[in-house]
Order: sequence, then structure tokens, then C-alpha cells
Amino acid sequence: MLPDKTRADLAAELERAHTERTVLPRITARHPEATVEDSYAIQGLWRDRRIESGRRLVGRKIGLTSRAMQAATGISEPDYGVMFDDTVRDNGAVVPFDAFSNVRIEVELAFLLKAPLKGPHCTVFDVLRATEYVTPALEILNSHFELEGRTIVDTIADNAAYGGMVLGGNPVAPNAVDLRWISALLYRNETIEETGVAAGVLNHPATGVAWLANKLHQHGTGLDAGELILAGSFTRPMWIARGDSVLCDYGTMGTISCAFR
Repeated sequence: MLPDKTRADLAAELERAHTERTVLPRITARHPEATVEDSYAIQGLWRDRRIESGRRLVGRKIGLTSRAMQAATGISEPDYGVMFDDTVRDNGAVVPFDAFSNVRIEVELAFLLKAPLKGPHCTVFDVLRATEYVTPALEILNSHFELEGRTIVDTIADNAAYGGMVLGGNPVAPNAVDLRWISALLYRNETIEETGVAAGVLNHPATGVAWLANKLHQHGTGLDAGELILAGSFTRPMWIARGDSVLCDYGTMGTISCAFR
């Protein structure tokens, strides 16, 4: 495990990288002894800095929940990060490209909770009972560490590479559709790039939310009513360049679009 000062220094580095839009050498390249516990502690210090600066936590993101994402990153277990109020954008948003590093898009479903969720034995059925609605969402990935050779220690410390999200489409009650069979077609500049089905997220997207509640229990906390949870991508990440337009068609659940300028 890393000393407290090293954790604090790394959190400060991440804050500077976020402000200056720079990319840092991997933690694991500089501190190969760093553990998953270290990385969540670093993420927590960065989170607290953001809250102290006036940001409001609105939810959590879950990453690396599908085989597609695990294969794309070479990382074989899920992780999670936090989401703040200033990172949520509406359908059709024009997104400033320079606000992010290593910009990519992921296709997800978001769960809005109407009741708290606590571990250690949270199940898919608990998640569905606690959910007010499910809605399409695009996650904007924002990596402050170099990508080559990264491990889950690096991604967790970097807030699970969360940069922002775009919400849209048609929100539905969790029992109104079979969430496993929600599919999506992801376009960049009018060309289809990725397709996927939500069952790719741990066989059911609500499984990721249950995993998160149980994981948070290990860290002495849980999920609150009103939180929005990004359940994980069911496509590979799509790289974005300045000037790109993005459209994702979720069928009966509607569409989301955004553009990067």
C-alpha cells in the first residue's frame, strides 16, 4: 500500500491534469506496489477536492462490466467512479472537445434510483424495485493517464475514466421492457461504428448496479435515492475527434445525439 502522502500527491496530480488537460504517466509504472485499495483512496481524495470546490455528486458510473469493454481494455474486473452535476449534458449537446483527454464514447443505460440500495447481498430484483426509471445514456470517457499498459489500479484512481454523460431517449419503468434485449446502433458522422445489446453487461444491466451496491458496502457506504447510475457499456468505446457528430439509436427507447467542437 502507498503512504498517505503519496496518495495525496497523486490525487493532486490528477486534479492538475484535469484542469490543464494533460496526460500523466501511469501510477503502476511509477508505483508498481500500488493496490486497488490505494486507487480507490486516491479517487476518494480527488472526489473530496471536487466537492470542496462546489461540485455536487449526482451518481456513479460502473465500468468494465461487459466482455466487449474488458477485451478492449485488457482489464477483467469491473470498477466504479463518481459523477458530478457539471458533467451531465442534455440530448443534442455541443460538447467542447478540449475539455477532455483521450476522448471516447460508450453506449449505456442509466438507472435513476427512487430508494436506497445497500449491500452486502443486493440482487437484480432489489435494483429493479429501487429504480424509478431507466434511460439511454452516452458516457464520455476522459483518461488522464497514458492508456498503454494501464491496469485497473490506474483506471480506478482516474475516476474509472469518467468524463461526462449525455442523457436522452425515452425513459421507461424498469418492468416496462425486457432490459436485457435493449439494443443500440452507434453512429459517428453518419457511419455506423458499433452495435450492442444490454445483456452484454453481466447478462442484465441491473446486475452491474447490484455489483456496485455490494462493492460500496465493502467501503462502508451505499447508493442513495435520487442517484443516477451508469450501468456499464455494452459496446466497445468509440474514439472521437474534434468535429465529430455522434448519434445512438436505441430503437423503442429513442435516440441520443451530440457533437464535439
